[in-house]
Amino acid sequence: QVQLVESGGGLVQAGSSLRLSCAASGRTFSSYAMGWFRQAPGKEREFVAAINWSGSRTYYADSVKGRFTISRDNVKNTVYLQMNSLKPEDTAVYYCARSGRGTYSGPSRGEYDYWGQGTQVTVSS
Repeated sequence: QVQLVESGGGLVQAGSSLRLSCAASGRTFSSYAMGWFRQAPGKEREFVAAINWSGSRTYYADSVKGRFTISRDNVKNTVYLQMNSLKPEDTAVYYCARSGRGTYSGPSRGEYDYWGQGTQVTVSS
């Protein structure tokens, strides 16, 4: 069984930065693509960013491109989301997820088979 545990959320002012971490259990972490999603109150969960198994390719939603950076450390079994220039509209619960494949297969939630419990990010104006 795979467990994903997010950390690093918090309350910050607009323009600030945060780094989210997602620690994964299991010995197969390096074989799978990983993704970050977020869900704001009253909205559907949406794709934020993804990274392939090796970390050589990354993908972003247009709304975060140029501000957020996803990365991974396959030795530490951890995926990160560096968030810069935060905006109030980035306020959401952020979830990490493990893809069912090593390569990126799209922003659909259905492509991801394991999910963390989420970490709250609140950006004040």
